[in-house]
Amino acid sequence: MKNASLYAALIAGGILLTGCGNTEKVKNEESPATEQNEAPEVDLTTELSSYQQFALAQMDQFLIETENFVNLFKAGDIEGAKAAYAPARMYFERSEPIAESFGDLDPRIDGRLADIQEEGKGEEEWTGYHKLEYALWVENKTEGYEAIADQLLADAKELHALVQTVEVTPDLMITGAVDLLNEVSTSKIAGEEEIYSHTDLYDFKANIEGAEKIFEILRSKLEAKDKDLVATIDEKFKAVDDLLAQHETANGGYISYEELTEDNTKALAAAVNQLGEPLSRLGIILE
Repeated sequence: MKNASLYAALIAGGILLTGCGNTEKVKNEESPATEQNEAPEVDLTTELSSYQQFALAQMDQFLIETENFVNLFKAGDIEGAKAAYAPARMYFERSEPIAESFGDLDPRIDGRLADIQEEGKGEEEWTGYHKLEYALWVENKTEGYEAIADQLLADAKELHALVQTVEVTPDLMITGAVDLLNEVSTSKIAGEEEIYSHTDLYDFKANIEGAEKIFEILRSKLEAKDKDLVATIDEKFKAVDDLLAQHETANGGYISYEELTEDNTKALAAAVNQLGEPLSRLGIILE
């Protein structure tokens, strides 16, 4: 029985090896034809490096401005902290595709109370910019929030350090541009991001600028594929930027979201939606 079993095993092994050999032969015979049909890989080395440098510069400034905001907050300078709040956040919003790639750092820095509660967490676990926004605009105080301010700065420093090591991929850039527009069309356009300060248009502008930067970096590769698409995206970005410019203040900031009329928000939403469709086709550069 042992010999029979051994013999059967050897036959099975022989069949297996023969099968592997035939499969390998078929693969070798098919490879040249398959390779001939494959398009050459697009070299995005320069573009990926450019976006990484952009993100690094944004994070450098985000850390500087966050430290300034935290210092004002902890000094009890409510008006100074309010003035620093939205401009500091714009650096984060422009580079959010990268910021979001580091686990729970994004919600710790940028999480809204509604986001925390949706995850089944309590208000005591809420940290970051939006909790300090609540302190400034709703409670009109900084006392009792010093630890939250310290944690925000610590998280900003951790994010800054991690971004130095991030690997920028084509997918991160291309999907990042669309994700930034999705941020606008969901929370920003509805006034849900900055429900206490109503500084949503600052975030709106920063998200648009982040998406536009990705488009500009990929412009030459995209033009090689579809010049008409580039012209369309240029036109749609201009339409959004022109509408936002109508809501700028004399000092270069933006009016409160509460000052927008229903027609204003409808026009902004339509412009973003019209930009979203052509921008979602950035992936053709990889085809």
